[in-house]
Amino acid sequence: MSMVRLVPIAAVLVLAGCGASSQEGIQQWMAEQHAQTKPKVEPIPEPKKFTPQAYTQEAAIDPFSSQKLTQALKREQTQSTSSAALLAPELARRKEPLESFPLDAVMMVGSLVKKGQPVALVKVDNLLYQVHPGNYLGQNYGRITKVGETEVVLREIVQDAAGEWTERTATLQLQERSK
Repeated sequence: MSMVRLVPIAAVLVLAGCGASSQEGIQQWMAEQHAQTKPKVEPIPEPKKFTPQAYTQEAAIDPFSSQKLTQALKREQTQSTSSAALLAPELARRKEPLESFPLDAVMMVGSLVKKGQPVALVKVDNLLYQVHPGNYLGQNYGRITKVGETEVVLREIVQDAAGEWTERTATLQLQERSK
């Protein structure tokens, strides 16, 4: 055989010899690490003791009785007439321009006294408006009841979770100028 063919064969044999010895070292290291590693298993806590409770509502009124249904219907009828009386005047009047904006889109930016009456300056969509007690503001039939130096107080009519109309108080606080 020629010398040119023997050189690549010799190189392959040398490389094969090197690879086996380094792999033995890695195998030995992995075996040592595996032997040293101890898993930590925390014990499971004991279950809580269940204590049954006695049923105490045996003497209560049956929720499906006709007496209870009659009482609920009477209550609902009196509430609906009072909430309708609260909302009726609001539906009959003409809406003001600031009622088309939600209250969180309106910012109070200042206050002043004009002809002895307090006036608040509110900003909506980069437009400035003057409002005073009696004006309407926001989408919940909000009527301004008080204008102070740092806040505007409103009386709103909103629906509660049961669908009844109720009054609530809302305030607009004076906003500091943003830079």
